Amino acid sequence: MIEVFDPTELPRAREAGALVAGILQTLRSRCEVGTDLLEIDAWARAMITEAGAQSCYVDYAPSFGRGRFGHHVCTSVNDAVLHGLPHPYALADGDLLTLDLAVSLGGVVADSAISFVVGESASPESVALIGATERALSAGIAAARPGARIGDVSSAIGAVLGEAGYRVNTEFGGHGVGSTMHQDPHVPNTGRPGRGYRLRPGLLLALEPWVMADTAELVTDPDGWTLRSATGCRTAHSEHTIAVTDDGAEVLTSPERARPSATR
Repeated sequence: MIEVFDPTELPRAREAGALVAGILQTLRSRCEVGTDLLEIDAWARAMITEAGAQSCYVDYAPSFGRGRFGHHVCTSVNDAVLHGLPHPYALADGDLLTLDLAVSLGGVVADSAISFVVGESASPESVALIGATERALSAGIAAARPGARIGDVSSAIGAVLGEAGYRVNTEFGGHGVGSTMHQDPHVPNTGRPGRGYRLRPGLLLALEPWVMADTAELVTDPDGWTLRSATGCRTAHSEHTIAVTDDGAEVLTSPERARPSATR
């Protein structure tokens, strides 16, 4: 299913995006050496509940997971890149942490992910991984304009990741959002220009470049959810929900839009 929103519906999407941005920024500010992943999940739950929103993850049970996810935020550390299931683990200095959050507010979903280093010991490899995903995300956003095709967005993302020396896995990528979290069209992190669905104003997309330092192969943890690099190398993941408008892409989950009530 592909949903296209009427312009009068976009304010609800902006509210959802601002909430997600605010929660992620608050979580980032609280994460320090010694913070437990289950603490992060509890903080996310409290902020979602306070806002009158709903988590998209708690009851999520897709074919690639094992049962319900059962938590409110994905917490992926170091070699974990996607769907990191919160578990008892105290963050260490230099850990590369990705937080991925999807929330429904007012019947509209916003989805975003940030990667950052905990503490003071940021390795060059970690900085490079994070920077590549952020640049690729910016390139994909710039390519998302009315009349462009999904292949144009995917190609822009993949070009940045390839130039940075990373191999691209296409098992998981961006996607449409709307009244539900995962919708068509699928947005791979590499592709051919001029191919695929044509973008139109009112389309909401979650773009999410992610990379692993020296491989494109994933393995699944025994928990049935957490996806890790097959070689144990570090990983990073950046994501924004955007709205395609007549003037180009509007970034709904930008930190600058963070909902104040979520950042107290």
